[in-house]
Amino acid sequence: MSKFLDRMSEYLARRKGLLPIIGLALIIVNLLIQFILPGSFLAASNLFLHVGLIVAIFGLMLAWAL
Repeated sequence: MSKFLDRMSEYLARRKGLLPIIGLALIIVNLLIQFILPGSFLAASNLFLHVGLIVAIFGLMLAWAL
């Protein structure tokens, strides 16, 4: 586990904007799901919106620390 975290931190240190971009992409996917599948579970729960927001905020905090 320690080696995995070490490799991930080295990988993300060079790509500081990757996690916020992934988070924004998930938020856009949520917007598209609202129009494509309006009655589905994913549209009603806004799952991708919440996950995307958490990933984007985590990515910004991690980029600030690295």
